[in-house]
Amino acid sequence: MTFTTRPELTGTFGMATCTHWIASAVGLKLLEAGGTAFDAAAGMGFVLNVVEPHLNGPLGDMPALIRVVGEVPAVVCGQGVAPQSATIAHYRNEGLKMIPGAGHLATVVPGAFDAWMLMLRDHGRLDLRTVLEPAIYYARYGHPVLARVSATITGQAAFFAAEWPTSAAVWTPGGAAPAPGTLFKNPDLADFWEQLLAEAECETSRVAQIDAARRAFSSGFVAETIDRFVAETAPMDGTGVRRKGVLSGDDMAGWSATYEPAISVTHHGWEVFKCGPWSQGPVLLQSLQMLRGDPVGDLDPQGPEFVHLTTEALKRAFADREAYYGDPDHADIPLDTLLSADYADLRRADISDTASQDHRPGGIAGFEAQVQAFHARTARAVPQTGIGGGEPTMAHLANRKGDTVHIDVIDRWGNMVSATPSGGWLQSNPVVPGLGVPLNSRAQMFWLEPDLPTSLAPGCRPRTTLSPSMTLHEDGRAVAFGTPGGDQQDQWQLAFFLRLAHHDMDLQAAIDAPLFHTGHLQASFYPRDIRPGHLMIEPQFPSATLTALAQMGHKIEEAAPWTVGRLTAAMRMPDGVLKAAATPRLMQAYAMGR
Repeated sequence: MTFTTRPELTGTFGMATCTHWIASAVGLKLLEAGGTAFDAAAGMGFVLNVVEPHLNGPLGDMPALIRVVGEVPAVVCGQGVAPQSATIAHYRNEGLKMIPGAGHLATVVPGAFDAWMLMLRDHGRLDLRTVLEPAIYYARYGHPVLARVSATITGQAAFFAAEWPTSAAVWTPGGAAPAPGTLFKNPDLADFWEQLLAEAECETSRVAQIDAARRAFSSGFVAETIDRFVAETAPMDGTGVRRKGVLSGDDMAGWSATYEPAISVTHHGWEVFKCGPWSQGPVLLQSLQMLRGDPVGDLDPQGPEFVHLTTEALKRAFADREAYYGDPDHADIPLDTLLSADYADLRRADISDTASQDHRPGGIAGFEAQVQAFHARTARAVPQTGIGGGEPTMAHLANRKGDTVHIDVIDRWGNMVSATPSGGWLQSNPVVPGLGVPLNSRAQMFWLEPDLPTSLAPGCRPRTTLSPSMTLHEDGRAVAFGTPGGDQQDQWQLAFFLRLAHHDMDLQAAIDAPLFHTGHLQASFYPRDIRPGHLMIEPQFPSATLTALAQMGHKIEEAAPWTVGRLTAAMRMPDGVLKAAATPRLMQAYAMGR
């Protein structure tokens, strides 16, 4: 029997798993109250805004894959768009060659809240107050602050005091960062949500209340507060310069969350579903297509051949991401070609027994200029990381700042949610006074060069890294899974899925198995750096595996033990049995269910 750090949970009533134990407990509470997976996921999401504010916030982003029982998984797009005044010319006139990783010019329309409301309205059962009350409680009365939250605030405290006083008022009450484990409160956030409820509860029906909350957010007091703050302030951004932003209340009023079809490929009896090319989700699908003819099940999942083959497939998929992905509403994305078997065969043929040190997008007729532009970007100098810059990804990748969050839920009826909320990090923008939370910084995904699928343009979605997953087996099994981690999300998910699909590991064993990822890609976050040949790997792998990988040409960076990846997963079996698991890494994530 394979040793795991925790049991794989089993039951029949419901499973809730995410990156913080309090939110998982709230998810189970809402299931117990008669809620669906959609009610539980939303309640968990709002609690994560409170207990992990360095990783996500109400003014951030939230893509989700949802499955109404018996239906095909679909996407809820909570990725906001660039403001109408966010033009390349304007940013260039501000003296920028690259969008900073922090500050108001890094902001797009907040999308997470409306995405949760859309999901709740159409698929939930509970009233809005019941869903929001746990988050309001923890914001009002406090929660034991995580050591990583304390450290993040401590690292920014002097800057907040000097440059972002609205942040200092919220995150350093009394002039100091909260000590780990002490109760931390955010009464402004509690008031923000209570005002939303007060306006919503002027309506009588559940649906009308949710729609009223959406209006209060997008065109009422929330939008008015954000509009005023952005118009009146010029906070210091990630480059050390004070600049005004361009987001307006009209931008917020003109956008709403939407549903769209998921994209998918089949692999070893499983159909794997992802968000479209405005996310990095197709990276996982392209990698699976490249590996479909390989005897993955015959490879030792802790052996060098397994790590090498998956890493090399990922390198090629990530090169394609940079050359071809973007918002399909604003650019021609050759997605059918990228996911085709014939194209995958060509990409697989490029993989050898030696680690690639260069970047190789595949050739697609008519898109040659995009490939040339990608090569030009990879050749230029990388700026120094600025204030609050980049994404707060895993500890070993970005000054020990954490990462984003992830949620998986299955209810007793078989409804499923896989959601990856992010953005609105406490360290990436000043707090909006009266709301208690900052704006997002997702616009740093855009480039300031024209004619690219990821060029900054009004109304365009940034090509986000957020990438939840679902997969359905032909025998009736269904799994929701995902992880935080920026560019690493689909890398860790690929290893997890292959071990689940080819090696018959249970959810917990597949999560506990040692993980790895490559930095051999153009990073999605400021300063958009590249690490050719890089391979970070956990030392739980056999030493012979690490030695063999180095001999293949991989530039090994050995991680601290148990620090790579924050996967969670939930599964429904054909007979209705439910299962769930969560990573022990960073000692925060928990699965709960019965």
